[in-house]
Amino acid sequence: MAKKSKEAVEFVWLQCTECNELNYRTPINVKGGIAEKLKAGMKKYCPNEKCDKARSHTLHKIKRK
Repeated sequence: MAKKSKEAVEFVWLQCTECNELNYRTPINVKGGIAEKLKAGMKKYCPNEKCDKARSHTLHKIKRK
């Protein structure tokens, strides 16, 4: 039985654009390049009360550590 080759997966953090907190850690496939949809950012729930829009869905962008 042949072994499967591992895909090029990298873990990145999603950072809130309102309060600059790192809220989510997610794996992305970097072999074919990062999707434009991810580069632009995605709306995720921000539980922090420091945000201007406390406890709401805000734009999160990729942050590499």
